Amino acid sequence: MGRTPRFDLPGVPQHIVQRGNNRLPCLLDDRDRLDYLHLLRGALLATGVRLHAYVLMDNHVHLLATPHGPGDLSRMMQKFGRQYVGLFNARHRRTGTLWEGRYKACLVGDERYVLTCQRYIELNPVRARITDDPLTYRWSSCVAHLGQRAGSLLTPHPAWLALDADPARRATLWRSLLDEALPDEQLAEIREYLQQQRAWGRDDFRAMVEAKTRRFAGTRPAHRPSKLNK
Repeated sequence: MGRTPRFDLPGVPQHIVQRGNNRLPCLLDDRDRLDYLHLLRGALLATGVRLHAYVLMDNHVHLLATPHGPGDLSRMMQKFGRQYVGLFNARHRRTGTLWEGRYKACLVGDERYVLTCQRYIELNPVRARITDDPLTYRWSSCVAHLGQRAGSLLTPHPAWLALDADPARRATLWRSLLDEALPDEQLAEIREYLQQQRAWGRDDFRAMVEAKTRRFAGTRPAHRPSKLNK
C-alpha cells in the first residue's frame, strides 16, 4: 500500500521535523551544524522555499518554511538531505542511513499559529534543558530574530514582521513572548498534528485545506477505543 502523500499547498507554511535514525545523533559537532546550514542555504536558493525559523538539536531538526510551488519543499529536503548524509558519513567514517525515514511536516494556519509554531521551534533548547535562555543557543533562528545576528538564511514571515514596524521594538516583543513557556496542551497539540502530518490551525483553515486537497485534514485518535463486551 502506497504512502499517503503529505499536504502540500503553495504559499502555506509547513512545520517540518527531521530526526536521526532510532533517535540517534545526526549532528555530532559544530562542523556538522555548519555543514547542515550551508547545504540548507543552497537548497533554499535552488528551490525558492522561504525559511522562517529553525533549530538544530543533536538528534533532530525543526524548520518552519513556506514553499513557492507544489513539490518545492519536498525537493529541497531531498536535495540537501542526501548531500548532508554523504558529508556526514564520509567525515565520521560510517555508512548507511542517517535519517529516521521521511521527514514529517504539517501545514500551519493563520498568524497566531505561525507565531506559536515559531516559538515552539526556538524554545526547543529550553524544553530540552540545554539552556534557560534561548538566546544563548547559537544554532537556532532565535539569535537573528532578537537582532543579535544577521539572519542570512531567513525570510521573516509576515506574521512576525507585523508584531511591530520598528525592528528594535519587534525584537523586544519577541523576547517577551519567548520568556513565556507554551502550555502543555498546546505542546501536545503541535506534536500531534506534526506526527500525523495534518493541517494545524482554525476550523476554517482545515476546511480550506480539505476543499483544496479533498482529504481529511484533522487529527485522528491514536488508538481506536476497544469494543465493549456484549
